[in-house]
Amino acid sequence: MFKTNKKIDTRFFLTFLFLINLVLFKTTTVSAQQAVKIDFLKNTKNFKVKGFHLDLRIQVMTPKALKEFASELSKMGMNTLVLEWEGTYPFENHVAISNRYSYTRAEIKDFIAHCEKLDMDVIPLQQTLGHVEYILRNTRYSNLKEDRKDISQLCPMEVEDNKELFAELFRDLSETHNSKYIHIGGDETYLLGHCDKCKQKVAKEGKSKLFVDHMKMIADLVISLGKKPVMWADIILKYPEAASELPKETIFVDWNYGWKINHFGDIPNLQKQGFTFWGAPAIRCHPDNWYVTDWTTHFKNQKEFIPYAREANYQGIVMTSWSTTGVYGFTWDVNYDVIDMVQVRNTYPLAGFRILIASYAAALESKTPIKPKEFVLEYAKNRFGLNSNDAQIFSKFLFASPELIKNGKPTKSDNIKSMILDYCKIRDELVKLKPKRNEKELNHFKLMADLRIHYLDFRAVESQYNSVGFKISQTPILVERLDAILKEAEVLNMRFINLNKGFLYDSELEEQNELRVQAVHVLRDRLVKLK
Repeated sequence: MFKTNKKIDTRFFLTFLFLINLVLFKTTTVSAQQAVKIDFLKNTKNFKVKGFHLDLRIQVMTPKALKEFASELSKMGMNTLVLEWEGTYPFENHVAISNRYSYTRAEIKDFIAHCEKLDMDVIPLQQTLGHVEYILRNTRYSNLKEDRKDISQLCPMEVEDNKELFAELFRDLSETHNSKYIHIGGDETYLLGHCDKCKQKVAKEGKSKLFVDHMKMIADLVISLGKKPVMWADIILKYPEAASELPKETIFVDWNYGWKINHFGDIPNLQKQGFTFWGAPAIRCHPDNWYVTDWTTHFKNQKEFIPYAREANYQGIVMTSWSTTGVYGFTWDVNYDVIDMVQVRNTYPLAGFRILIASYAAALESKTPIKPKEFVLEYAKNRFGLNSNDAQIFSKFLFASPELIKNGKPTKSDNIKSMILDYCKIRDELVKLKPKRNEKELNHFKLMADLRIHYLDFRAVESQYNSVGFKISQTPILVERLDAILKEAEVLNMRFINLNKGFLYDSELEEQNELRVQAVHVLRDRLVKLK
């Protein structure tokens, strides 16, 4: 056996222990630093509220479709739904507000219970100043009108009656919704300061004070129920002078659909005052309609605005999806009593926009801006099983320049025929695609493309009818073309119903089809002098 020196052995052992501890200390320190960094990114870059806004003003989803939609959003990582029930909510003491598509209270409670099982918060959105046509159309609320004929807004000077109304509506919503938030609307109040009483207040105190006094009363009602008020930010940003008088619990939602940052006003100024902000991009908004969707703008909106919202320390993000502009046309009786109202602008149903919802979900999970074209190609391959060449065809359809939109505004063309020829090439390639899976979803895009061609065909007839050289002798030719368009519409209408059946109510599908070809019928009746 070898002899050992105990002194040397002890020193060696102590040195070894020191080195081991040093390595462990360094490793622990690095790990702690990494943990802090990860935690920092988690707390500052991720949104606490990852939400989606459902607009049920028109295109009312069936209860089954609502639950399935919520489940899919949950799988995509969403934790919040903002429900703009409008006339579909069954108010107990204000029955006149509810429309023909209103849900039962049992259906509302069942849906919210379903969402809560998914850990998804359901925030009710109740408009309280503008966009209240569905309330003011009823004679019960006539005294609240800001204007006799433009019933989009109530008068903020009718303080006591407004307070009584919304106290009851909020109390009712609180009975079915367990969220700690109530969204109180407050956007696009175009008639602010319009009536004589409001003009007098504005002359003395300014528009900001008029707006804030009303919204503060509304916010206080929400707070009295133990909840936090959420409101659209556009008007307070435009008239910020009295903003400090609003409760600090108020959360502002900066809706930005592709325009410059601080489009409505100075957001950092309100943040410095202690107000919390959420952001809101869009997947369906003006000028989208049945025939044109500005896909490029919506993808770009996600690419640019979501990273900005992170950097601006917004605490939440809510994707909006508008079935209509919320502007209405009316059939009036004497004294401007409303016989009926119809929405201005309709979009294709939400069932056809899963790709934009999926890209939104991906953008929320990514610390870098989403790359739209790369996302679309991958989506086409993974979702539909398309090969690289077919994925490019699908991408070409989405990113084709929408002929009826330039710089975000609808345009007119003197050469509709060339527009049809150009777009037909894209449409023809798209309709030939044969997906390996999720065929129904791809069929929505094919129908969208066919609806656009159908619309352009009608526009071509309309353009000829309005041309300087049109003669009455040419009428039979145009009638024949319109008859062909109406015959094609029957096929398109059936496809529309088959694709959206169960997602929307049957009667509304029929109504949407009728509205979509109404202009064709009107022109034909004029041409044949139908009496």
